[in-house]
Amino acid sequence: MGNDGFFKRVHEVAKLVPYGRVTSYGAIAKYLGAAGSARMVGWAMNASHNDRDVPAHRVVNRKGLLTGKHHFEGTNLMQQLLESEGVEVVDNQVQNFDKLFWDPMKEL
Repeated sequence: MGNDGFFKRVHEVAKLVPYGRVTSYGAIAKYLGAAGSARMVGWAMNASHNDRDVPAHRVVNRKGLLTGKHHFEGTNLMQQLLESEGVEVVDNQVQNFDKLFWDPMKEL
């Protein structure tokens, strides 16, 4: 399977992350059977910005940091999108990350 197929599978999982919740690049990679491919999931999220149906703002790093924020238009769009869903972000980090974390291995 090429990158296009992997990216499509990543996007399909990201579309399932519920409103007001977040997941991580690594959690999606693990769910797809590609543990260790968190960076590639990040590339897929970056490639998703033309598809408004993919909530890329809900995918953060394993510590809840908004490491992909520079791929969004504007200075704080990723944070603003999360906050519009009730997710508190302080210093580029999701607050109550453990409570808000959505694990596709457990949820799907």
